[in-house]
Amino acid sequence: MEVTAALVKELRTRTGSGMMECKKALKQANGDIDSAIEIMRKSGAAKASKKAGRIAAEGIVDIKIDKDNKTAIIIEVNSETDFVTKTQNFIDFVNKLSSLALKTKPSSIEDFLTQKLENDIDINEAKEEIIANVGENIAIRRVKTITGNNNEHIGHYKHGHKIAVLALLEGGDSNIAKDIAMHIAASNPECINEEQLPKELLEKEKEIFFEQAKKSGKPDNIIEKMIVGRLKKFVKDTTLYGQSFIKNPEISVADLLNSNNAKVKLFIRFEVGEGIDKKTENFSQEVMAQARL
Repeated sequence: MEVTAALVKELRTRTGSGMMECKKALKQANGDIDSAIEIMRKSGAAKASKKAGRIAAEGIVDIKIDKDNKTAIIIEVNSETDFVTKTQNFIDFVNKLSSLALKTKPSSIEDFLTQKLENDIDINEAKEEIIANVGENIAIRRVKTITGNNNEHIGHYKHGHKIAVLALLEGGDSNIAKDIAMHIAASNPECINEEQLPKELLEKEKEIFFEQAKKSGKPDNIIEKMIVGRLKKFVKDTTLYGQSFIKNPEISVADLLNSNNAKVKLFIRFEVGEGIDKKTENFSQEVMAQARL
């Protein structure tokens, strides 16, 4: 019996497996879907659909930069366990995805997932093949692209496979850009400067500090000074420019940038699994790194 595209599509729908696995099983079963499903269950290739709902909170973050150092991408791909992230199949899959992202410069994860890998294979088809191969759910979670001009430098830093940072600087040089990216990886600032801190966040912190200060029993004028001092410390600790530079705590990041005639235009920090609610097994759509853009 001929293995038609319609048969392959139906088998993929029923098993959640990749196109090539479905074709192979249908050929072995002479086009009989029920027999093909049995073949796939025996080989383990029909397990992917059952795994699709399981939480994927481990994984790899990767960075790719073009040869001119003017375009860079950062990507996160998740798995269920850290064991899978060490397998060559998974590592190769992430590398293919990051290389494709650098080539296509996607504007969003939705845009990226419409792209095709080599041999005209859809990304989601390739993902299903990996799911069947490693026996775990895989999630291509997020990807970002940044591009700089001639007066800008892209700094990048990876801490193993768990944390990755891109930073775009205007002015300065490539060494300063790298230092800033490394600092962001270690210190995890909320945003670049105080102007980018949401007013509602500052108001909430002020309210918390006020309630804490009231318990001291001090007069209102002293409480007000305490609140001002705590808010200043909060801004310093949570903004990139306010933080002490990790390689030289005697100066702030702002001091470092000013002395090198540079400023940070944007940064992206991906940490594996951040924003994933492991209790409800849902991905958070409001991840911090995306908000920073």
